[in-house]
Amino acid sequence: MTAQDSKLGDTGDKIFVGKGDEQAWLTLALANRHGLVTGATGTGKTVSLQVMAEGFARAGVPVFASDIKGDLSGISEVGEAKDFIVKRATEMGLTFQPDQFSTVFWDVFGEHGHPVRATVTEMGPLLLARMLDLNDVQEGVLNVAFRVADDNGLTLIDMKDLRALLDAIVPDAGKKGADAEESPLAAIKKAAQGFGNVTKATVGTIQRQLLVLENQGGTKFFGEPALSLKDFMKTDRDGRGMVNILVADKLLQSPRLYATFLLWMLSELFEELPEAGDLPKPKLVFFFDEAHLLFNDAPKALLDKIEQVVRLIRSKGVGVYFVTQNPIDVPDRVLGQLGNRVQHALRAFTPRDQKAVAAAAQTFRPNPKLDTAKVITELGKGEALVSFLEGNGTPTMVERVMIRPPSARIGPITPEERKAIMDASPVKGKYDTAVDEESAYEMIQKRIAGTAATADAPAGASGGGILGQIGSIVGTIFGTNVKRGRLSAGQVIARDVTRSVTNQVIGGMAANLGKSVGGQLGGTIGRTLVRGALGGLLRR
Repeated sequence: MTAQDSKLGDTGDKIFVGKGDEQAWLTLALANRHGLVTGATGTGKTVSLQVMAEGFARAGVPVFASDIKGDLSGISEVGEAKDFIVKRATEMGLTFQPDQFSTVFWDVFGEHGHPVRATVTEMGPLLLARMLDLNDVQEGVLNVAFRVADDNGLTLIDMKDLRALLDAIVPDAGKKGADAEESPLAAIKKAAQGFGNVTKATVGTIQRQLLVLENQGGTKFFGEPALSLKDFMKTDRDGRGMVNILVADKLLQSPRLYATFLLWMLSELFEELPEAGDLPKPKLVFFFDEAHLLFNDAPKALLDKIEQVVRLIRSKGVGVYFVTQNPIDVPDRVLGQLGNRVQHALRAFTPRDQKAVAAAAQTFRPNPKLDTAKVITELGKGEALVSFLEGNGTPTMVERVMIRPPSARIGPITPEERKAIMDASPVKGKYDTAVDEESAYEMIQKRIAGTAATADAPAGASGGGILGQIGSIVGTIFGTNVKRGRLSAGQVIARDVTRSVTNQVIGGMAANLGKSVGGQLGGTIGRTLVRGALGGLLRR
């Protein structure tokens, strides 16, 4: 324990959160058992979140937090020794020591932080269907599209890739004669129909929902360079955890995009991190503000997956803390996984509020000294009912405490301060400029253009480099490169052999080319793609 930590109240293995009749300590070794911070607007949830984030950062634990109102940004600047702050610290036996924490700002829209992007392939059909608010039939067609893309090496990076793929799987209208020219996308269409009935009407509905998402800023979220979650899990040169703040004031105007983005990050961590067991402290702690948006109108299948991820990600060394107004905003099956609780005041003005107060009181381990349900409605600003895990993982009796004052600034920073922080950011330049590599859209356009060029090319002409020359030579020998029409039995066999050999060569080359084809995900071409619990990409 450093002298600085001693003044602030933290120890090497605990975070001092507040003090009442007893002191409230959050044990680092049990911090990955997740938590819940609740309370009505204006009761001090953001300050509690900042206090815990500062404690984790001091202990060397990286933090991610979504910042809805901009108040949390003050953690990046030195705190001010205001009278009420010094008084509260003194009453708790602390020496107030102004401090600040290394901070990286992120913003899906790239306006007030580094851009945050994911590829459509990485997002997967389950979360994307949730984002688009698709029904079961539409979600089924979207799953077909992803399966066709995965099987055919069509890397889905951005929105135009997904649009091009959806157009490609729409079946051709009407039937064509045996001698008619085959569509350049016939293989894609046939593959899609092999998984079930894909209709033009259903694809059209999905396309319209994509337009809604684009109007909400989805085009900025999907693209490359895609976020590497390892950039969240860093410490500064003093060994303190980096505080990653997602600027979410504008993002919250698109609640489905916000909720799906947070779920995607959680699922990515779940899939990428190795099993770690019980650690002395977490590898990373997530604070999800406005957590009710993750669960609103979520289908049971998705809730089951969320519960599974929350339950199992503990063993990956990640702590997840949900921040919301009412505990009843969180489904019981998820609420049961949240062992560390901070409950600020609730107002019982309506029947739903009264139900929330009763539910909150029942989730705490009773304290014979407190009427928990009554106290919840009487708490003042900055006060909270607190119960953290201790010892063998059992919750402490609920205590009424005053939350300690943060060491960094309380409240938002100025635009000039934000700019200075971003200019000195450790990831400056890595994500700031979007790139548009070759992916599904370009691949599909090449297929269409290649067919047209072949149809217009003079007899004997060849293209496509060495592979095209090989195909031309073999075709000349067996007579398979003549204008399409009735082929003899020998020519049909020769054509199939030629295609088989060429496809094997192409498959091998694609596997070796890796990321040079199809952007950062180009290496997935030529190998099987597997999707995880929330539909995210698993690379095998």
